[in-house]
Amino acid sequence: MVLDRYARRRIADADRALGYSLLDRFYAADDDYSEYTQVAFLVNSLALADRAEDVMGMRADYVAGPSFGQKAAAAWTGAMDYPDVVRMTAELARCEQEFFATEHTDVVTHSFVRVPEDDFREYLDGLTADGEWYDVSGRLDEGFYMLSVREHLLEGLTKAIGAMGGYSMYTMRPPVHAEAFDGLRRRAEEEVFSRYEIGAPAQTVIADQDGSRVTTADRMRTMMLDTFDKGIRWPDVVDSLLGLGVRKLYITGPENLFRRVQCTTRNFDVVAVDPKSVLRAALRPAKR
Repeated sequence: MVLDRYARRRIADADRALGYSLLDRFYAADDDYSEYTQVAFLVNSLALADRAEDVMGMRADYVAGPSFGQKAAAAWTGAMDYPDVVRMTAELARCEQEFFATEHTDVVTHSFVRVPEDDFREYLDGLTADGEWYDVSGRLDEGFYMLSVREHLLEGLTKAIGAMGGYSMYTMRPPVHAEAFDGLRRRAEEEVFSRYEIGAPAQTVIADQDGSRVTTADRMRTMMLDTFDKGIRWPDVVDSLLGLGVRKLYITGPENLFRRVQCTTRNFDVVAVDPKSVLRAALRPAKR
């Protein structure tokens, strides 16, 4: 963010939109989901996309922005002005923090991989039989899930994952993408979305919830609201892109999982454009 000219340009515009120094507040942040961290993710994703287009020859026919990447997709496709996306990102982060400070305070979202599908379904059936609440907040690949549960179930969940031969990755607090969070969706729509104009995207966007094509302003708005109470279905995005004839993906942004999962790597030529790869290229000695 300090060394890359594309990031510096995006940061300068973000500072003007926010009325404060994003870098200063990002450095001081100790929360992975603070407004400053979320805006920094947005800025980096777009700066890396700028570089991919300018330096690497990327020409995007279609755009997907799963989860936090939706807002970057809105800016990249012109569905929203960049300063508006920056401000909206910060405001939505505050809205989420305020909501989860009093609502669903005992819910977390846990991510894990390499869990056999049949065993996982049997585990969920057991939760249902016990009267426990859960929601599948994301399916990123075969055996790769994000599951929202009440926190008292977390220890048992991680043990069950291990017993199934799976591997626990991380736990998100606050949680994400669950039908029970429809109250957050309504609050975000009333307090934040109502003040911003969302237009039709210049390129077709592939919705991360079901792989459907998003081409209108109404569908763009709905997709961005769906992120609060509908889970991610990355394999559906992959199937949709394959059906459109896509064979090459540029995945721009800080280190993420979407470029590593097998349903991505086995179907596409994947070009990862992240801060580490950009810095390595910039620091590499010039060939003589």
